[in-house]
Amino acid sequence: MPQLPIPQTLLIDCDDTLWENNIYFEQAIADFIERLNHQHMSAQEVRLFLNDVEKENILRHGYGSHSFARSLVTCFERLAEQPVTPELHEFIWGFANRVTTSALELISGVPETLEYLSRRGHQLLVITKGNTTEQSSKVERSGLKSYFTAVEIVPEKDPPAYQQIVAKYQLEPDDTWMVGNSPKSDINPALAAGINAVFVPHNNTWVLEHETVNPAPGGTRLLTVERFVDLQEYF
Repeated sequence: MPQLPIPQTLLIDCDDTLWENNIYFEQAIADFIERLNHQHMSAQEVRLFLNDVEKENILRHGYGSHSFARSLVTCFERLAEQPVTPELHEFIWGFANRVTTSALELISGVPETLEYLSRRGHQLLVITKGNTTEQSSKVERSGLKSYFTAVEIVPEKDPPAYQQIVAKYQLEPDDTWMVGNSPKSDINPALAAGINAVFVPHNNTWVLEHETVNPAPGGTRLLTVERFVDLQEYF
């Protein structure tokens, strides 16, 4: 695909698109499973059980580290072969707290690419889901906020959410792209909402975000790049 005309509007995901995120959750889960040390379930079986608990808690409490902590505690309470004391309860919450205090690690080439896109005249907006306070803090700490004309934090990334953003900012769907690593949240619902998408795969995308990337419906375009920095070739 040749380089696109200017300006285009890029709606850009944060976690595991601009900075590393899921690797910290994965480490916390590995440590949690080791601490649980279940005598009759394998680590993989415990992980699958935790995935189901996380799905339950997302419906009740949304996304973010607090929902994740609740999932760990619930999982431990259901599977533990020992009483869950207040001290143990606090210890388990500590796994999730480590996630929120981890240093923010930008993905290679992100600042340079945002600078390039901004200098070229493209409009950039952050579109992320989760806890408003938590996600806002990440954007602030990243040092990237100045590249974006707006930051939108939504409870869920689904077609209506994308359609609302298009309407709110009076965007032209033909010139609007959702950029992200999650087929479930970034790519498929954006295409279903009638805008274009750029899929930037990440080796550690959260398992609950895994989904087959759908073909682009008529009137939309789907671009896949290996790295975020590759956006410079097309925009």
